[in-house]
Amino acid sequence: MAELESTVINTNVKQKDPSMALVIAVTTRAIFNLEEEHKLYLEKGKEEYTRHQQANQDKPLPPGTAFAFIQAVQYVNKKILESNPAERDLFDILVLSNNSPESGVRVINSAKHYGMEISKFCFVSDEDSTQYLKSHGVKLFLSADRTDVCNALRRGVSAALVFQQEVQAPSTPLRVVFDGDAVLFSDETDQIFQEQGLEGAVQYERAMEAVPIGEGPLKAFAMHLGKMRNKFGQEESPIRTYLVTARSGRDMGVRAIKTLREWGLPIDEAFFMDGAPKGPILAQIQPHIFFDDGLHNIQGAQNVGVPSAWVP
Repeated sequence: MAELESTVINTNVKQKDPSMALVIAVTTRAIFNLEEEHKLYLEKGKEEYTRHQQANQDKPLPPGTAFAFIQAVQYVNKKILESNPAERDLFDILVLSNNSPESGVRVINSAKHYGMEISKFCFVSDEDSTQYLKSHGVKLFLSADRTDVCNALRRGVSAALVFQQEVQAPSTPLRVVFDGDAVLFSDETDQIFQEQGLEGAVQYERAMEAVPIGEGPLKAFAMHLGKMRNKFGQEESPIRTYLVTARSGRDMGVRAIKTLREWGLPIDEAFFMDGAPKGPILAQIQPHIFFDDGLHNIQGAQNVGVPSAWVP
């Protein structure tokens, strides 16, 4: 197994303790815009792609959808270490690539060019690179490949599909927006809604009001993020988290709020949209990343230039 993975340690950055850190793995196509190169790979094959990357190894790749999110994560690390230089509960970023180390030189050079705090670059020749996520202690995986994301979720790793888009780099602090059902929470109420309609879902929520909602695929990541946010008072925290859900506040908001309280998960702001489009509120928040299971909501976010990640 070992020969399938080649890991390049980035000695330019301080290595984190993986048992303490919030490890985020991003694929090269999630962090950089490699759409032209990917097209070349699909049309002309791996050898032509490798030749192109080697010929352009000193030309920095343009930022991709997850780029601003990773930059904001670096800012959080900086703030945490300013308040406690011995702190080990930090973000740790690794880049996962299905390409050979030879074609990966351009990716490494691009990360250095932008001053990105990436600790490891893993070049995996196996078709399913997600088998290495658990061994690296990954808490969140962002990829531009749907199969990768589904495999990661099956392995119990919080994961989301990133769509390539033009994004405006928002300012700090780090702002993360979560959808509720099927993202932070389980999809139990969604299933009732599909079977019994809105009235059935509302009745179910009222009957279950005192019972916390089940865990969704991004709960573990959100909890670790909340733990880091709690190191600061609300005013000076470099992390802000939001819940933007299609639930109505009147009929289905109470159980959601009680669930967050039961989990001890701090959320700075919650918006119960009652089915209204999420784009306008996301444009106001300007998050570094927005997680949702509805493709129509992802499209709405993309329309207002918000970096989005779909949880299938």
